Amino acid sequence: MKQAKTLTEKELKQVLTYISLHRHAPRNRAMLLLTHWAGMRVGEVAALRIGDVLNADNSIKSEIRLTPEQTKGRHARTVFIGQRLRKELASYVATLKKPDPDRPLFATQKKAGFTANTMCQYFHWLYKEVGITGASSHSGRRTFITNLANKGVGVRVLMSLAGHRNISTTQAYIDVNDEMQRVAVDLV
Repeated sequence: MKQAKTLTEKELKQVLTYISLHRHAPRNRAMLLLTHWAGMRVGEVAALRIGDVLNADNSIKSEIRLTPEQTKGRHARTVFIGQRLRKELASYVATLKKPDPDRPLFATQKKAGFTANTMCQYFHWLYKEVGITGASSHSGRRTFITNLANKGVGVRVLMSLAGHRNISTTQAYIDVNDEMQRVAVDLV
């Protein structure tokens, strides 16, 4: 099976622009950026509750603690949320009428929480609408890991951030590109 496309910064901006021009923009932007800026799986994003990201004082947590039920491998893990993503999540949460900690963070138009499947279908549709071939619901995660690898983050740290249990799994996510190779040969 072919791996999901890793998006360039320009392609991510295209997707975010498309989202901004359509209904539910704050919600859809936050869902997408959790995959691109935190490396979360779509199933993990769909499983989030408002209380997973919101502190008692209504500020955004710097870490999301996923329970085994919220993860693919049924292993609890911590997702670290950077400053940019905390601002995005704060903007989104501000649009919610009553942020009940037990409610799904991302609700559909019918007020129910997204399932992993419906969110996966949304991302597939979104990338298709923008015209990005080969992108899927896993593209954000691959882009996150590849971008950090490009910036010199070690594979053990990447493995931990991704919630992988084997280093070989993480290595398969890293998309080697021409820029990485140029930087590497310049190190000699």
